[in-house]
Order: sequence, then structure tokens, then C-alpha cells
Amino acid sequence: MEYELLPMISSPEELKTLSNQQLEQLAEEIREALCEIVSDRPAHFASNLGVVELAIALHLVFDFSKDRLIWDTGHQIYPHKLLTGRFPEFQTIRRKGGLMGYPNPSESDYDLFMTGHAGASVSTSLGLKAGDDLVYPGENRKSVAVLGDGALPSGVVFEAFNNAAGLNKDLLVILNDNKMGICPRVGGLAKYLDKARAAPFYNGLKRDVSWLLNKVPMIGESAADTLGNFKDAVKSFLHGGMLFEELGFRYVGPVDGHDLPSLQNALKMVKEIKGPVLLHVFTEKGHGFQPATENPVKFHTPAPFCRDDDVGVVYAQKPSSPAYTDVVSDSIHTAMSEDEKVCVLTAAMCQGNKLDQIRADFPDRFFDTGICEGHAVAFAGGMAKSGMRPVVDIYSTFLQRSFDHIFQEVALQNLPVTFCLDRAGLCGPDGPTHHGLFDVSYMRVFPNITIMAPGDTQDVAPMLNFCLTHDGPASIRYPKTKAETVERDFAEIEYGKSEVIRWGEDGMFVAFGAQLSTCVAAAERLAKDGVDIGVINARFLRPLDTETIFRALQETGFVITVEENTLCGGFGSAVLEAANDAGIRTDNIRRLGIPDHFIEHGERGELLADLGLDVAGLMKAAHEMSQKHLSSDSAVA
Repeated sequence: MEYELLPMISSPEELKTLSNQQLEQLAEEIREALCEIVSDRPAHFASNLGVVELAIALHLVFDFSKDRLIWDTGHQIYPHKLLTGRFPEFQTIRRKGGLMGYPNPSESDYDLFMTGHAGASVSTSLGLKAGDDLVYPGENRKSVAVLGDGALPSGVVFEAFNNAAGLNKDLLVILNDNKMGICPRVGGLAKYLDKARAAPFYNGLKRDVSWLLNKVPMIGESAADTLGNFKDAVKSFLHGGMLFEELGFRYVGPVDGHDLPSLQNALKMVKEIKGPVLLHVFTEKGHGFQPATENPVKFHTPAPFCRDDDVGVVYAQKPSSPAYTDVVSDSIHTAMSEDEKVCVLTAAMCQGNKLDQIRADFPDRFFDTGICEGHAVAFAGGMAKSGMRPVVDIYSTFLQRSFDHIFQEVALQNLPVTFCLDRAGLCGPDGPTHHGLFDVSYMRVFPNITIMAPGDTQDVAPMLNFCLTHDGPASIRYPKTKAETVERDFAEIEYGKSEVIRWGEDGMFVAFGAQLSTCVAAAERLAKDGVDIGVINARFLRPLDTETIFRALQETGFVITVEENTLCGGFGSAVLEAANDAGIRTDNIRRLGIPDHFIEHGERGELLADLGLDVAGLMKAAHEMSQKHLSSDSAVA
């Protein structure tokens, strides 16, 4: 498609020169640009289609060169990027060195926070408003948070609501209500918002009736009863906003999120209201692209596809081989089939964790808490205490939000909760907000937790079965990638024991997790160079198999630990600490993993290569350690 208007938009100021008809055309061009992106790479799609008019209206009504705008979660940032002068680079989005698929302050002054987790927008927007009132007194800068209905149940949202009402700052929260997170929303608030959808669109009547009700006097018992009943009836009519009114917010809405003139009028009105305001906007996830509106879950981050006028959608890539997520979900399903005490909990990620079949087959033992990871972990602690065997299946990066509950409600109680940490390691184009690079470090600080990582697909089911019979908490981490299989004589899972794949005379790779296949491939290529390197599948971090690792340190030239976790507090650190405690020399240990800085987005293979965690990188490290060992031997001689 040849774009007429998008190339003209170097900043939101250009929007104000466009007619209403041109603004509608611009919305169509934005949707076309979104469709072009997903023709050759996975990208957040349906959520972005749903906020096109909202993004345009926000930039028409507010001046975000001074005012403040936070997009909660941030995966719906694409229209905003196009409206803030990034159309020339838009085709680079989610590619290494290109635009990030989330807000990124290094790209634009219009992106204030690098957001990737849900629920914090109200807090940061309130903080921005309080700070601006102190730093820029008299300017009355506006602060706006766009909050999705899926993120609304997050506990931190209500902490912020409570604080905002107490401070009585001029804060605007836009509730982007599309009936979805990634999956359909769940819980009591979801039901409450569903009822709000029955209310008519805002036309000023609700505000007037609310004012009138507060002015009606109560005269006599009979009149009081009548008016009381009348008030109850009207409140029922107004039910869409009663919760927020009680929390201290002025409620306005609902407003049609795809009616651009109505959106602008509503935003102009709430812009002038003093104190905290919630504008309730109804949008349709996938709006403007029928396949996405019919199946917004599938089109949240679809596989690359092209459009065909006859059949609708043609996928450009065939389905890939099973990923670790598939293998884990299949193993959980099997375990639930065999043991009625096994249940599974997730936090609004049923589809991402491939738990759809489990939800269908075991509805009584499947629990989706919404985007409330801390609650999910504490909930699991209660279930474990009652005698159930809960599996908490949450992405590594999101489980960070439950840190205190892992400590207090699980580890401290020594309860048999199994944590399945999906997306542990590099998450490719999703970038730094989603890379799961810290779970080894934050899990191993707590006593009682057994920490494991499968080396390949063969380890997964036996590890899960071990955890479900283990008398205490345990975690299993696995990456977002194709599940590899290392050919070998499989050794059964034994508590605290590693698996020796091959022994080397010159040195050993010790792999903690899915880098096992890379270590094996590197060792095979090193053998052709005359360097005999062995491979150990560590399997456990706690307890660490010190017997095997110490033997490797003492019998071979060196040990190289390999992990997809930050080196700070990771598996390699555990090996160093254990060797030091045992009085064993550590200068022949080299750690490979994630350095002490955040990793940008890019394809997984590109990032691994940059970090020296591909075959070439492992070979280079082995050659360097081998040369160091030879030099050391020569010096001793």
C-alpha cells in the first residue's frame, strides 16, 4: 500500500492540521501498517488494532510534549509510535537494532517508561503528576494512564487508586475495556465490567442524574422509602461506575472507543475535571480486521501471515516443532490425569502457557487468577497446605512480581508447590521487559526450594513427576524455544544428581538448562580440533551435584558453566561458591551466561551469538581455557 498521510506525521502536532475525513483515513493507514508488520514476523497485533482511534484522540486533545502518557503493559504501543514520528523506522520493529515492540525512552521523548508488565501505569502516572506539580508549579501538566481491563485486577492498581483518591491529584485513568487480556478476562471485576457493557454510552445524563439524586430531600418515612427505592434503581442504571466512584474517582463513560469524534469530546471534557477521573472506553480487540475480531486470542501475537481475499488468512510459515512450553503442558496434563491432587494455576496466560486443553479437561483443577501473580503464589500455598499438589505455571519475568509470596507463603512454610517458569532465558523480539534472566538468582536465595532445569525434552516429564512427589517447593525453568533432544543413554532423575553425557580429559562443559544441546555440539566440533571436552547435564542447582562437579575440577583442566540466566547469583556463581567453601581452587572455572546489563530485543539466535552462548562462543571459551591451562602447566614445569 502507498501511504498518503502517515509519512507526513513527524510529530503529533501534524494531526491537528487534518480534517475529520483525513483522520479516519489515517486510522485505516495505521491498521494497514500493522497488517504489513505481521506479514513477515510475529508481533502484537489484535491489541494494537483496538487502540488506533484512542491513540489518535489522545494526541489530538493532549500535548504530550509536556503532558504525560503511560501505556500500561505497552504491547499496544504501535499506533502511538506511528503518531510520534517513527513511521520511517516502523518496518524495523521487533528486529535487532530496530524499534522495540514496547515503549522505549531511548527511541522517543513520548515514551516515558519501558513498560512490559501490567498494572503499574496508574502508580507511575500519579508519581509523574505529583512530581510535575513540584518541579513545574503553575503549569498544570496533565497525566494520563491507559489501563487495560485485563490489568485492572492487579493489586498495585488498587493501591494506586487508593493513593490517588487521597492525594486528590488531577489524574486521568482511561480504562481500555475490550473484554480481554491476552485471553478473556476472568474474576469478579470481569463480571462487573460485563454488566457495565449493558449501560448506554455516555451522553451526560448519568452525571446529571447523579447530581439530582444528591439534591433530593428526604421528607417522611414513606417518601424516604420511595426515594430510597428510586435511588437504588438509578444507581443500578449507573452501576458501570459505582465501584470507581466509591474508590474516589469521578467516573465518566462508557464511551465508544472507535468513534473518534465522541472520544475527542469525552477527552476534552475529562481534561477539565479536577481530581482523579476514570474514563471508561469500550474498544474491540482486533478492530478493523475481521479474523482478529473473531479470534483475538489467536491474533494477539499471530504467526506471520498474508491476507487473501478468498480465504481470509494464509500463514506464511508452517507450524514449528513443539516448544518446551508444549512439552511441559503435555506433562502437566498427564500428571493431572494420573493424580487428582495435581492442579494448575496461571496468571492470565492460559494460551501463552498452552494450558487450553488442561482448562477444558480439568476445569475444577484449573485456576486463572488474572494478572495477579502474587495472589496466585499465595493461593497455591493455601492449596498445598490443604493437601493438593499445585503447579504454578507463570513466565519467569512475571513470577518476579510474586517474590515476597514465594518467600513467605511457600518457601518459609516448606510447602510442596511446583513452579514451572516458562520463558526462562532470552525471549527474542520481546526484549528486556520479557527476558527471563533472573529467576535462578531470585529463587536460590530462599532455603527449601529445589531448583531444576531440563537439559532437553527427555528431562521434562521425569522432572515434573519428581517435583510432584517431592516433599517441598521446587522450580523448573525452561526457555521459549524449540524443544531439543540430546541422544544418549538417559539417566533417571535422582535428587541432586547431574547426568554425565560424556567425560573429557581436557575440560568439561556443565550445562544448566536447554544449552545442553549447544554444549554437546560444541564438544563434538572441539574434538575435531583435538580438544577433548566433556559435557555434564547439571539438572539441579539446589542441591548442587558437588561430587561430580568437583571431580571435573580436579580431574580435568577446567570447567565452563553454561546458563541462560544472569551471571550475578546464577548457576555459575553457585559452583564458585561451593568450590570456595570446599577449599578447591577456582581459577579453572569460567562462567558463561548473561552479563550484568539488560539485553535488548532481537532474534534468539542473534542474541545468543552476541553473548557467546552459541556453538562458536562455547568453542572460543574452551580454546581460551585450554590455552590458559597449557600455559599454567608450562609455568609449573
